[in-house]
Amino acid sequence: MSRNTTPLLSARGIKISFGGVIAADGIDLDIFPGEMLAIIGPNGAGKTTFLNVCTGYLKPQAGSVRMGGAELLGMAPRAITRLGVARAFQIPQLFVEHTVLENMLLSAAVRERAWNPFRNLHALPQRDEMMELLRLVDCADIAERSAHELPEGQRKLVDIAIALAQRPKLLLMDEPTSGVASSDKFGIMEILIDALRKAQVTSVFVEHDMEMVTRYASRVAVWSEGRIQMQGEPAHVMNDPEVIRTVIGG
Repeated sequence: MSRNTTPLLSARGIKISFGGVIAADGIDLDIFPGEMLAIIGPNGAGKTTFLNVCTGYLKPQAGSVRMGGAELLGMAPRAITRLGVARAFQIPQLFVEHTVLENMLLSAAVRERAWNPFRNLHALPQRDEMMELLRLVDCADIAERSAHELPEGQRKLVDIAIALAQRPKLLLMDEPTSGVASSDKFGIMEILIDALRKAQVTSVFVEHDMEMVTRYASRVAVWSEGRIQMQGEPAHVMNDPEVIRTVIGG
């Protein structure tokens, strides 16, 4: 991928600490259109903190995060979502008392600012669009099932579909296959990757499974003590002796 491309999102000089713990110490990072960037590093290195800063859940003591000329820092999470940055958390954020389709329709209602507790969700004109997104993540056949009945892998896929319902340009994911059975992880990730490509959504994912990173990332950024230790193509980064020693092990 050419680095002459204008970044979709640019973070500069991000600094944030909690008491004496430094979670970000001058983070500079560009995210480019069409890529799938993996963020790796030991626990406590500041990976999830960075996602929280970019999506408005944390405000750093210093720095800038810009997207399309807009400064994201200081914006509420919902305002950032409207600019095109969506978030998928480590634990899927579903309304478990509702069906899968109703979860999707709630997301559509929020996007269209049409949420009304007295309105029949199934009467929303976005119903067909939401079903198409469920087909995109191979979940159309469970549209009428209650969310609390779903195994973790399907919950993860529905959570991604809910994020895609916001029509994002960029999706930030925290361990997209955590909690999923080992035998299902790669199948879930294949569906997820295919859906993001078809929807033309750029993505960033925090990951501890190095095989996932090697298989699916187009670029890798290594976090260490609130700093970016190195970044580059997976084949280069994953074979670096220092990364092997501090992150991968062996």
